[in-house]
Order: sequence, then C-alpha cells, then structure tokens
Amino acid sequence: MISFALSPQQKQIKELVHWFAKHEVRPIALEADRLGRVPDEWLKKVNKMGIQLNASSFGGGRAAADAEKKQEKREREGNRVAVIAAEELAWGCPAVALSLPGPGLGGPPVQSSGTPEQKQRFLSIFTKEEPRWGAYALTEPEAGSDASGIRTTARKVDGGYMLNGQKIFITNGARASWVVVFATVDPTLGRAGHRAFVVEKGTPGFTATRTVHKMGLRANETAELLFEDCFVPDDNLLGGEALYSAGANRPSGFQVAMKTFDSTRPIVAAMAVGIARAAYEYTLDIVRSSYPKQGRLYYEAAERLAEAEQEIEAARLLTWEAAWKADIGEPNAMEAAVCKAVAGKMALHVCAMCLELLGPVGLDGHLVEKLYRDVKVFDIFEGTQQIQRLVTARRLYAPYGVHV
Repeated sequence: MISFALSPQQKQIKELVHWFAKHEVRPIALEADRLGRVPDEWLKKVNKMGIQLNASSFGGGRAAADAEKKQEKREREGNRVAVIAAEELAWGCPAVALSLPGPGLGGPPVQSSGTPEQKQRFLSIFTKEEPRWGAYALTEPEAGSDASGIRTTARKVDGGYMLNGQKIFITNGARASWVVVFATVDPTLGRAGHRAFVVEKGTPGFTATRTVHKMGLRANETAELLFEDCFVPDDNLLGGEALYSAGANRPSGFQVAMKTFDSTRPIVAAMAVGIARAAYEYTLDIVRSSYPKQGRLYYEAAERLAEAEQEIEAARLLTWEAAWKADIGEPNAMEAAVCKAVAGKMALHVCAMCLELLGPVGLDGHLVEKLYRDVKVFDIFEGTQQIQRLVTARRLYAPYGVHV
C-alpha cells in the first residue's frame, strides 16, 4: 500500500508556494489578463526570488540548490514537488504561472535527453540575475494532436542541419533564449526520422512571426515561429548523433517528445486541479456569505459544490500517482495520460458549474470568469482528450497483442 501523505519538506514547499501565489500572483492576475502581459518588473522580482515553474527551484531557492544533499532529495521527488507547486501557482493564476522565468516545457527534454555539455550550456543560464525563458516547439499547422505528422525539415549539411518550417502556439516562444524544436530528417521515415534540436535566440533564419491573441491565458505569451534556412550546428542536436544511432532500438525525436509528455502531462493536470480549486473556493465563499442559509437554492448549491470537491480530490490523487511513478523510475505514460484527461475535463466542469452558481457576480472582470476562459486549453494542450484516450487504450490492449 502506498501513501500520498505529504512529507514535512513537501508541506513546507506547498505552504511557501501558496503564500507566493496568494500574495504575489493573485493580486496581479486580473490586471495582467486585461493588459495581456505580465509586468516586466514583477518578472524581474520573482526571478531574483528563484521562483520558476519547475521542481528544482522549490525547497529553498538558489541557496538550497547549492546544497548537494538537498538537491539530490529534490531530484528523487522532483515530479511530486513539481505537481504540488504547479497546483498552487495555477490557483494564483495559470497565465502568470506559465510566464514565470525558467526552462518551461523545454527543460524536461534537455534534462532527459541532452548530453552533459548541453545540460550545462542550456540550463545554467537560468541561474542568472536577468529573467530567461526556454520553450518547446512541437505543434504545427498540420500537426497538433498527431505529433508524428510534423513537416518541419532538418536537412543535413556540413557541420549541422538546415531547418525549414513553422511552429504554432509556442508558450513563451518569442522571448525564449532557446527553443527545443522537433523536425524530420526524412518525412518518408515517419517517426524514425524525427530529431530534436535546441535553437538559440538570434540564430539567422529563426524568427517569431507573431504572438497570438487568445480567449484565455491572455497574460502568457504564445508565439508562432518560422524557420527559413536556419542553420543549427551539430552541437545543438539534442543528445548528439550518438543518441539516434545506438543500434536497432535507437530513439527518435518523436520518442523524446513522448518521454517529455510523461513528465509534463502531470504538471498540466496539476495546474487544472489548481484552477478548479480556485474557482471552487471562490464560489464556496460567496455561497456561504451571500446565499440564504435555508431554502432550495442553498442546498442545491451545497450539493453541487460537494460534488466539485470530490472531483478535485480524485483528479489530484491521479496526478500524484503519475508523478510518484515517474519519481521511482516506473513507466507512467498511461497514468500521465489518465490524470491529464481526467483533470482537464474535471476543471472545465467545475469552472462552468461555479460560473453558473455565481450568476451575474461571476461575469466579466471577476476571477471565476477569467478562470473559465483560462481552463479550456488545459483540455487541449499536451494532448487532447482523444489523444489521452488513445494512449490509455493502447496500453490496456497491448498485453493482448491488439493494436489500437
């Protein structure tokens, strides 16, 4: 039997990040949504505090990160720490949380597949005083849920590769110091032809063509990226040539992307849990303080909020299980898909229900209305509901030799 009771250190992290979300993130959430950006001065301030949306920045900031034993413990619990922190940050504001300086979604593939030199070169920049961002570029106009259909090409040339193609809906893509970009060396090879590259800002032929105006997560930058004869040196092929030529079972860029999802889907699920919890708690306070304590409306609202609390708790436990399996080194692809699917659907339902209960109180300019707009994408990015069901079905039927 396993237990998901938080350790003293995890409780401390949860309390620290909740304090930060309550006193630093939530106060700027509505204004950042209205302006469509997070203030630069605020980002500089939190960067000095060492707060990022990844596991290594929690548990005491940079000073603690220098302590080897504490660092090793965080690494053993890194995924659990990340989902605990992600829920609290999204409770404050998911758009602001996604805008925090750090490697972002680009961090996991560099950490898991990069060479020691690449890890040092690309991850060390996030210890600097100035805010820096990383990004992850997989989605294309013709390849969203079906990541195997990417069309960005990587043609081998002397000393490196020439990239050509387009990426869309890239979180922090325009301001990132580097972007992990997935491309194919040969479209006829399918997934086996995929490679992952780290493309640095300022590389000739690499431009952010525009930032996208969105229904939700308005304060977070989402960019379209264009690669036109963009030369990337061999040193920036993630993992190096050896990674892709290690015998018959050699990996591909597609497998690097899928491995990344096993780490990032629980984080996305945790953020959906945080959004749902924020809407639920806000609505619960309004019902308790404003509804008549007797009568049909009060009891109907209480019943629906009780249902919301149950759904939130169930999604959280699924998310913790996926993170725990990743931390102990067990395959967690199915658990990551399940928690992401359940949490995204749950958060949509809870936010819609809270908006309905609040009525005019929840309209434009109020927290729950913003959360309702923000939450929709959590049912889409990092794999839609349909993709999560496909991932789950494949693992359910694989032992029986049935291909789904």
